[in-house]
Amino acid sequence: MSLPNLRHKYDYHEKAGELNQQTLMQRTIFGIDHFLLQQNKFKHLRIALVTNDAALTSQNKQGRLALLKSSFNITKLFSPEHGIATKGIDGAYQGNAIDTITALPIISLYGDHLIPKEDDLADVELVLFDIPDVGCRFYTYLWTMTYIMEACALYDKPLVILDRPNPIGGDIKKTEGPMLDETCSSFIGRWNIPIRHCCTLGELALYFSASQNIKIDLTVIPITGWNRNKTSEENNFIFTPTSPAISTIETALCYPGTGLLEGFNVNEGRGTNNAFRIFGAPWMNSTALLEAVKDLQLTGVQFSEINYIPDTSLYSGETCYGLSFSVTDENLFRPVQTGISIIRKLLQLFPEHCSERLYKTVANPTGEKHLDKLTGVKNSYAKLKSENIISTGYEEEWKQKISPFLIYK
Repeated sequence: MSLPNLRHKYDYHEKAGELNQQTLMQRTIFGIDHFLLQQNKFKHLRIALVTNDAALTSQNKQGRLALLKSSFNITKLFSPEHGIATKGIDGAYQGNAIDTITALPIISLYGDHLIPKEDDLADVELVLFDIPDVGCRFYTYLWTMTYIMEACALYDKPLVILDRPNPIGGDIKKTEGPMLDETCSSFIGRWNIPIRHCCTLGELALYFSASQNIKIDLTVIPITGWNRNKTSEENNFIFTPTSPAISTIETALCYPGTGLLEGFNVNEGRGTNNAFRIFGAPWMNSTALLEAVKDLQLTGVQFSEINYIPDTSLYSGETCYGLSFSVTDENLFRPVQTGISIIRKLLQLFPEHCSERLYKTVANPTGEKHLDKLTGVKNSYAKLKSENIISTGYEEEWKQKISPFLIYK
């Protein structure tokens, strides 16, 4: 496996001094903030921007507006799942549109196609990617980035990724598997990485460029002021909801674990204001489950009984009984281990009620084998009933693979 040209990672640090030094000391500065200083170098180019409304500057300005106001020649937009406004229903078709903020055309990459077509890029000289991620393998923005990479390589377009923090942290010791068995490859997991990868999208782009042999002119504009081993609060940046269900950093932190419940006939909190922080079903005995979960002695998290009625999604309009939980210590909490442990308890306590769930999306119209695609493990429903799918112990394997591509220490 050849290494990428790692100088690309640091090209724009030299411009950091042009930002207000007090601002740099006080908060995390995103890739877009550094890129905005480069208008003399790039303003003559016709640029396509892959973005959404969650992509703000560190001063909470809409990223695409900031680029236009700084004289960048943005000619079109590409949008991922949930659309440019980040409000689309999970897995729902997103069509092409005209952006109400900039009046630019929007080409959807979660509608008729997932990868830009040749015609989409024919009149473009540079592609910019600026979308916040949530640090989980089965969140689709990551995989939209990989399709952008492949399209840029295929049609010989340079790609600049404006990097952003991983909101649930970058400490590689917190990596959680399983790794992806690529026989389970899908749009919620194309290539072999762990569920909780502890990387930024810029770092993963460098890794995929090498590991997937994507011949691309790739530059990553780094973040400054972000320490991968600190929590989001310690790193001092504002989290903007990335999609309807991922509304807070605590939600994002829980998502790699409770997101696995999409593969079961359990409501994962969708249709409420607490998606992925509560779960339940009409048939669930919450008291018995709470006692069983307490016996697991899971770290960094507290559970309590709850009943609720989701407005939409599975069991809409029905009373669901289940658990709510809150993260008490971000450094100790292991979301995937927690999620898998809860699933195993559900299967043990309610075997006559539990079943695998079809989860239909644009990327998986039949909804079949959704659980395998989430876990990255073939026949995972059967395996979870009879054995534990291990989530921990992948740190060293992942560290060896990803270390040459890590930008932030």
